[in-house]
Amino acid sequence: KTGIPVVSLYGKKNKPSPEDLQGVDIMVYDIQDVGTRFYTYISSMQYFMEAALENNIPMVILDRPNPNGFYVDGPVLDPKFKTFVGMQPIPVVYGMTTGEYANMILQEGWLGEAANKAYERLKTVRYREGAKFFQLHVIPVANYTHKSLYELPIKPSPNLPDMQAIYWYASTCFFEGTTFSEGRGTPKPFVYIGHPQMPKNLFSFTPVSTAGAPNPKHKDKLCYGFDLSGTTEDVLKKVDNKVQIKYLMEAYRLFPDKETFFNKGIDRLAGTDELAKQIKAGLSEAEIRKSWE
Repeated sequence: KTGIPVVSLYGKKNKPSPEDLQGVDIMVYDIQDVGTRFYTYISSMQYFMEAALENNIPMVILDRPNPNGFYVDGPVLDPKFKTFVGMQPIPVVYGMTTGEYANMILQEGWLGEAANKAYERLKTVRYREGAKFFQLHVIPVANYTHKSLYELPIKPSPNLPDMQAIYWYASTCFFEGTTFSEGRGTPKPFVYIGHPQMPKNLFSFTPVSTAGAPNPKHKDKLCYGFDLSGTTEDVLKKVDNKVQIKYLMEAYRLFPDKETFFNKGIDRLAGTDELAKQIKAGLSEAEIRKSWE
């Protein structure tokens, strides 16, 4: 309708090229976030920041409330496990708005080498009657604190359709690193968790092909496991301001074929190979949580 070209920054291409940015006066980042390290919008934001600095284009972040911004928890990423689903040594739930996190990336020198050098150069540059020019300008959120329980007005992606999924996501996304269904292809992704080989007396559901999950794990098979749904208030109590690993631990305990329980994705999601090792070794939840401190 507008004739404005659209460049996707997802999939094979994560970063704007100099050609993409020809004629661009200012770059703007404005998108809802979920507040978990493995939700890749913050990875896209980092590449966007790097492109802004490398091409000497000012960048504005229109900051948004973080729906999981009221706590900090989870394993901290080990840099050797850096991927697009986890780029920096932060916990799974990092408790910052995207604007706050962007400033952290900048001030910690966590951008790529070329972008870091450009930032050091620009820090000393002054424009417009001596006023300091900030290459990154964050427009803050009005009337938001980290005690706010902010509900996203629009689902941020197809498999996070409501606040229950968003509150559980930090805990149940680990099931993407297992053979279990994480509820994709059901009305309750990241809230229904299960597998066909789990005990038959547990909650049951069947993943099917949907627009948001055309080929979910265990498609058209009856799965048994956990139903973590409830009212928003119930879910907040169950999550209890923590990354809840007890369901992952219980699923491992009950699953008959332990050799096939985890897949290689678990280390990417956890940001470390310790979590899978700890669960396999039978460490208690308290012992695992202590290792995150």
